[in-house]
Parts: sequence; structure tokens; C-alpha cells
Amino acid sequence: MDRFFSFIKDTRPILLMLVVQVLCTGGTVLYKLAEVDGMSVSVITSYRFIFSTAFIVPVALIVERKSRPQLNLRILFKAFLCSLFGASVYQYLFLKSMALTSATFVTAITNLSPAFTFILAVSFGLEKVAGIGGLAKVVGTFIGIGGATILTFLKGVEIKLWSTQINLLHHHALEPSKSANNRTLFGCLLSLLCTFVYSMGLIIQAKMSEEYPCKYSSIALVSVMAAMESVVFALSTEKDWSQWKLGLNIRLLTVTYTGIISTGLMMTLSYWCVRMRGALFVSSFNPLWLALVALAGTLVLEERLYVGSVIGVTLIVCGLYVVLWGKAKELQEKTQLIPSKNSGESKSTEIVVHSPVAFTTKDNINQKV
Repeated sequence: MDRFFSFIKDTRPILLMLVVQVLCTGGTVLYKLAEVDGMSVSVITSYRFIFSTAFIVPVALIVERKSRPQLNLRILFKAFLCSLFGASVYQYLFLKSMALTSATFVTAITNLSPAFTFILAVSFGLEKVAGIGGLAKVVGTFIGIGGATILTFLKGVEIKLWSTQINLLHHHALEPSKSANNRTLFGCLLSLLCTFVYSMGLIIQAKMSEEYPCKYSSIALVSVMAAMESVVFALSTEKDWSQWKLGLNIRLLTVTYTGIISTGLMMTLSYWCVRMRGALFVSSFNPLWLALVALAGTLVLEERLYVGSVIGVTLIVCGLYVVLWGKAKELQEKTQLIPSKNSGESKSTEIVVHSPVAFTTKDNINQKV
């Protein structure tokens, strides 16, 4: 019995991260279904943050009521920038690019976030290219970018994994045409911009966490601002008031799921895993989410899989793991350089890139002493 409980304790982080990736996949599929149902992308974004705000604000007020530092204008400004880049604008671009391409494509491009974040971190002086770890991150970045290029421009032979009668998109699947190719190319550009914008949000989040370390309160603050930004944008661009109506349909399910499950449950599970196994452990599960989305896309969304897609996705995943290995190597070298008699605190900020469905889940900051 002791061995059984020991086994459960050792495998708990793995099981939790498997649950997180399944939940991520569900949110991605629901996003696609809501968009195909005709729901405005800006309205989806607005409702997503409205629901997440309604969930996370009470949690933050209860859990961190005694540990929350006082807000000031500097923290509010960083929270505004974080909500703008890492939440509202990112989420809108993510959904818009998914509408023009596919769930699998956007998910694959999102895995470039570590590479983009590394480039920005070096530009802002937050990262240094030194030693084997730094070289590995550079090599991984180029591998990932190469994979994204192949994924965008190379198709090749279509791979048919199976033939099912399940097509939740029904007649909405697009046939190849010149117009469809133009839409796809524009969607590719939006997905790259989406990943770059999100990486900017990660950099800002990392700086904000140094001054405002309360996780739930910072998420609530960012969520409130993102909700206001999204609603203002949606009201100024969407003139059809029927878009805001929610019934017992896929639209209500999508915004409820992504607002509460993606922000609340997934954030909590990921945070537990970071505390138990570290940030790199959480990041290493990203490709599983990509694989699950690809399987779900071909099974129920009638998405097509090509040889070029497989090669591109493989390179992106390889690049991701090379970057993560380089980061782990650097952390190992820094740990070895810390004297054992040193009584002072030595902290390093590590940016965790996780699922795009939950904008806050990816912003875990792991402080190592």
C-alpha cells in the first residue's frame, strides 16, 4: 500500500499535466466550433475575459487577502501592458488566425513562443548568450523558425490517418482555391504576429512579477483590464448586437469553458505542477497539446494533414526541446556557481510558456533559491 501511494505521489504531476493538455485541446476545438458557428472573434474574446474575471477575482480576494502588496501606478501600467499584449490582443489574433487557417497550424506556430521570447529577452538584456546553454537556445530558435517556414509554405502529399463521418464543421470545410490560399497566407502572418505579441506579454509579465509576486491577484488584475479592452474593441468594431446573445448552444459552452476552465482549473493545476516539478517540466508538455489538437482536427474538424506539416511540426517541437534543454543547462550551471555557504538569496526568473488557450497559465514564474 505504501508503494502504491508513493507511486501516485510520484506520477501525480504527470497525470495533472496530461489533464491540462486535454483541457487545452478541448478549448481549442470549442474556439474553432464557435467561430464556424458565426460568432464574432472580438465577441468571443470579450466574453472569454468577462467569464475569467468573474471567476478569478473572488479567488484572488480570498486566497491572497493577507499577502497582497499595495498597488501603485507602476504596477498598474505593467498590468495594462501585460493585459494588452499577453491577453486581449494576443487572444484576438490567435482566434482570427485560427479562423483563417486551422487549429493545428495555429497550435504549432504557438510553440515558437519560447524562441520568440528568447529573442526578445536577449534584445532587452534579460538573457545572455553564453556557454553551451546559450548556444543551444540559439540553435533551437533557428530550428523552430525553420520548422515554421516549412509548415507555412510546404504541403506535399496528404496523409490520411483515417476516414470518419464525424465532421463538426459540416459544410464549412474549405476546398483549396486561390482565395483560400490567400486567406491561409494572411492567417499565417497573423499567427506569427500573435506569437510575437504573446512573447512580449511574457517579458512584461516577468518584470511585473518581480514587483507584484501575488499570482492570483496579478492574474485577476490582468483579466479585468483585458476584459475592458476587449469589450471596448468589440463594441467599436461589431455592429451586430445579436452577436452578444448567448443561448444554450456552442457559444455559451465555449466562453464558459475557456473563461472558467482555461483560466481557473488549468491555471491551478499548472501552478501545482510548477511547485512540484519546476517550470521546465510544465513547458515540456506543450508538444502533447499540439499532437492532441492535430488528432482532434483530423478526426472531428476535417482538417487535412500533409507531409510538409508533419516535417514542420517535428522541427518546431525539436526546436522547443533544444531551447528548454539550453535553459535547463544554464540553470544547472548557475546552481553550481552558487557557494553552499552563501546565506543570501539568489533568484532567477524563469518564463514558462504554456497553452495559448489559457493566457494566464503560461505566465508562471518559478523563483529558484
